[in-house]
Amino acid sequence: MTDALPHSLATEPTTASPTKVVARDINVFYGDNHALRNVSIDIPDRNVMAFIGPSGCGKSTFLRCLNRMNDTIEEARVSGSLCIDGREVYDKSVDPVVLRARVGMVFQKPNPFPKSIYDNVAYGPRIHGLARTREELDAIVEESLNKAGLWNEVKDRLLEPGTSLSGGQQQRLVIARAIAVQPEVILMDEPCSALDPIATARIEELIDELRKNYCIIIVTHSMQQAARVSQKTAFFHLGSLVEVGPTEEIFTNPRDPRTQDYITGRFG
Repeated sequence: MTDALPHSLATEPTTASPTKVVARDINVFYGDNHALRNVSIDIPDRNVMAFIGPSGCGKSTFLRCLNRMNDTIEEARVSGSLCIDGREVYDKSVDPVVLRARVGMVFQKPNPFPKSIYDNVAYGPRIHGLARTREELDAIVEESLNKAGLWNEVKDRLLEPGTSLSGGQQQRLVIARAIAVQPEVILMDEPCSALDPIATARIEELIDELRKNYCIIIVTHSMQQAARVSQKTAFFHLGSLVEVGPTEEIFTNPRDPRTQDYITGRFG
């Protein structure tokens, strides 16, 4: 790997954004396994934050804390404070189902529902009561597919199964599905790892467009991808957050030698 920062989609000047997510002393245990240790981080709105680090370092574990996906793991236990817009995510009054509409998730492999393209996007708005009429639902579906850069490719085949699309199109369909419930935060766990370079480029362009309206947090094993799409980068190692800062600084002038060793390929 060269020391030069790869060309970035995200190098244009950005104004300071308000903080969307505030985490303080987050610890995660899976039974006796202390998977995440005292993680504290501020994540800005309308930016892309990339989480990088070796496999098993805790970055996906922390991502799942943000929409309480760890609740689905029986032996998981989370401590610390995690707030989105000042509201504690783990407060007993918070309904995880409502939270997961507000904090959408895009997984490593595309996972469209076994439904039509239309019904994949319409599913969330239906169950959350976001549309009162078929016309309103049609508008949400079209707008969401447009935002995901997919409308022109599928507008004449909305009744076909979502699984009939290519891998890259399926991932954009899943992103449209997440957008359709009007989230504020979009979590992406290695969203391009199963895609070819052309589909990956489309997803990266989409991420750069979506950040104008959403707080996006992406887990990636690709240093080049982190450099291209993110404004801030956080490096995790052995369950701890080692350092966080502007992406260009992390890649060109990291403060911690462990970060330097990782991004230059000495371990990981």
